[in-house]
Parts: sequence; C-alpha cells; structure tokens
Amino acid sequence: MQSSEHKMEHMHGAYKLFFGALATDSRLHLLNALRHGPKNVSELGAATRYEQSLISHNLKILEYHGMVFPERRGKFKYYRLNDQTITPLLRLIDAHIKKYCCKILEGTR
Repeated sequence: MQSSEHKMEHMHGAYKLFFGALATDSRLHLLNALRHGPKNVSELGAATRYEQSLISHNLKILEYHGMVFPERRGKFKYYRLNDQTITPLLRLIDAHIKKYCCKILEGTR
C-alpha cells in the first residue's frame, strides 16, 4: 500500500471512531445537555432522564474520544465539553442542519 493510501485508510478509521462515538441518541443528548455548562451525572440524569449507569458508561466513551473532560469538585465529578474542538464543531453542525437538514425534514429539499 502506498503512503498516501495508508494515510487515507488511517484517517478513514479515525473518522469511523469519531462518528461512532456520536452514533447513539444517549451520547448526543449528553453532549447537548453539556452545551449549557458543566454538569455532574445526577444533573445529566435530570436533564436527560437516563439512568446513571447509562450516563456514566456514555461519558466514559465521550471522554475517551476527547469530546468531554471531567473535573473533580469536592466529591462530585463534573463533565464539560471540549471547548477547543467540540463546542465549535457543534455550532458548525447547527448551521449545517439549519441550512440543509431542516429542509430535508420539511420535505422542501
């Protein structure tokens, strides 16, 4: 395999990992809940109505992929979005959805 082909395959794999981390409703709900600021698991449970075990499991996946960061405050761990990459990416996705996907959902595209 040529070097450029190898790099393309590597990037393809990285894209699969990244988008795979976003491929569940629960993780998308957690990311959206964190857009309003850091929250602990209990607060995320109140915001999403998910069980704490499901929230903790999905936060570990989001943390592993660098999408959220934990921060200890007393006896609680608070999670926040990665403000350098994920917050701007969500804004970009919002703009794309508004321009293209809403039209698809409305049947005007």
